Amino acid sequence: MPGAPKKRQKREEYKESLSKDDQNGALPKKKFYRQRAHANPFSDHSLTYPKSPSDMDWASYYPAYAAKSDESEATVTQAPTEEDASRQITRPVEIADIGCGYGGLLFALAPKFPDTLLVGMEIRISVCEFVQEKIRALRHQSLATNTYQNVACIRANTMKFLPNFFAKAQLSKIFLCFPDPHFKARKHKARIVSSTLNSEYAYVLRPGGIVYTITDVEDLHKWMVEHFEAHPSFERVGEVEQEGDMCVEVMRTETEEGKKVGRNGGRKFVACFRRVEDPPWP
Repeated sequence: MPGAPKKRQKREEYKESLSKDDQNGALPKKKFYRQRAHANPFSDHSLTYPKSPSDMDWASYYPAYAAKSDESEATVTQAPTEEDASRQITRPVEIADIGCGYGGLLFALAPKFPDTLLVGMEIRISVCEFVQEKIRALRHQSLATNTYQNVACIRANTMKFLPNFFAKAQLSKIFLCFPDPHFKARKHKARIVSSTLNSEYAYVLRPGGIVYTITDVEDLHKWMVEHFEAHPSFERVGEVEQEGDMCVEVMRTETEEGKKVGRNGGRKFVACFRRVEDPPWP
């Protein structure tokens, strides 16, 4: 007697059943998309990414915001090709959740920023597929209100390719929620916050924009504070302003890790940093 199908086979059969019915509004089952908690950002993950932000096909992720040909021509200095026009959207992506996990923050923020495009960036393929399937299902369930058209998820390694996706000063908010702490000193180079990466965040973030960080590891919290405060493009947001920011409360309570830490009675360390204006050229 053959045994029960293996876990991978069950997963593939489940995903195939979803793909057969694109109009299915059922939410994906997380158990079929489980993957190890962390991925090596220095490995070759066979990723595809745009050569530059202008080459990014955002329209395929935000079809409700796809620009018509005449709208596309108005946003560029030279008449675009038919392929270029098909990639254009009527407004830029402004909020990025780096390492979005299963998308709890994205799905909580999307209705609160109905006129803003949000994107989650996740390196783990199965986790990214889960978020994409959930977006598809929520859009189908919300056809009457057109909700969740402003949220998307892409598979990306932001430690290598962040500037390939976003133009200078494009983003207004960046979220770094419960990143891998990489406890061993020899692994600190893989942390999502560093002097080099902070310069990339400063490049894609507009002046006045905010980087939001949260972790349950105090040592990592101190590391992130130290590196952002040492960077000339950032200043720490004051405690009163931080606690009055609606995004901070959502960040604390809506991510999967945040909920887990809450259930276990753990502490959550939050710090926010504002992108300052660049000094004038001498």
